[in-house]
Amino acid sequence: MEIESTGGPVLLREPAEGTPPVVTDPIALAEACAKLAAGTGAVAVDTERASGYRYFPKAYLVQLRREGSGTVLIDPVAVDDLAPLREVLNSLEWVLHAASQDLPCLAELGLRPAALFDTELAGRLAGYERVALGTLVELLLGYTLEKGHSAADWSKRPLPVDWLNYAALDVELLIQLREKLEAELGAQGKLEWARQEFEFVRTAPPPPPRAEPWRRTSGVHKIRSPRALAAVRELWQARDELARKRDRAPSRILPDSAIINAVTADPKTVEELQALPVFSGRVQRKYTASWLRHLQAARALPASELPSPAQPTDGPPPVNRWADKDPDAAARLSAARAALTAIAEDRRLPVENLLLPDLVRRTCWRPPAETDEDAVAEVLQAGGARPWQVGLTVTALSKALQTVAS
Repeated sequence: MEIESTGGPVLLREPAEGTPPVVTDPIALAEACAKLAAGTGAVAVDTERASGYRYFPKAYLVQLRREGSGTVLIDPVAVDDLAPLREVLNSLEWVLHAASQDLPCLAELGLRPAALFDTELAGRLAGYERVALGTLVELLLGYTLEKGHSAADWSKRPLPVDWLNYAALDVELLIQLREKLEAELGAQGKLEWARQEFEFVRTAPPPPPRAEPWRRTSGVHKIRSPRALAAVRELWQARDELARKRDRAPSRILPDSAIINAVTADPKTVEELQALPVFSGRVQRKYTASWLRHLQAARALPASELPSPAQPTDGPPPVNRWADKDPDAAARLSAARAALTAIAEDRRLPVENLLLPDLVRRTCWRPPAETDEDAVAEVLQAGGARPWQVGLTVTALSKALQTVAS
């Protein structure tokens, strides 16, 4: 392990056993799986994706480390059959940092943990205000991790050695970090809470697709008319289709700012569109005729097919409107927030981890017919709250739901 001491935290520059070679063929995979199977305890897991460069959020590198096994780096693109790895990993507990970011792309590879420990979530429950991996490693273990490649294009081949060092270091100390956090959670009486949270993350289904994902275009709030919103939708959908076909990040096909700019300028000819920033570039010029056709298609849509200026939602209105729309609901929410904040502060928890804010808002906006603790507990459980959360909050929330505006 190459380290650098400056009198403070020790800077790690490379893994303890050096940079392992990347597994790229079945023979190397079999050897790596044998090493992992011979190890003991949980396995530290991480992935590297290329979200700023590629459309699909798949793993381009999988990093693994287990006591007695050392670190293993696997290229899941080069290795076609990961069945041997599944046989080893899928029966083990995994240790990840911010597991919900990595589990979906690992599941695509057929890799699913039998149990989970999430060091980021553990840090939140333990009361740490900053829970980045580097921060927790420095605070609890006294090391500083080499930084600099988290936003790199991990689909690049071959991967540079300094990138591989960075990737390997992400799992170098995860097991030790887990041990520290587990002990701290136990001392605070929160270990069972953490186990329930980890299991919730491990078994969570994929989120449902957004009904109108184009509405998340940066700057769309500047667009008011239904006709202009239809133009944003047309350009967004055309960009998304092209990005999917080419497996490129949509922003690298056409930035959001260019979509908004084109809709605002409303060009009528290719020349007018090419006069706008971004569209005047050499690469974009060959697509401008296609972008213009989509703008024209939006202009030709009948009024019945235009999107509503208001974003559709099945939830309550924005909180700043509650006092006018339903003063009692506003009073309930105010009481609930005050009570939950007090509980969170007393237990050294982020209030959003105590109870999901959206669940609180929905419950206060449309409370159950009965507001006794049993009825409120049923609402919370139906909304996905874990038993520890219900136990801590049901009494306070039941009282808050009985609040009326003065």
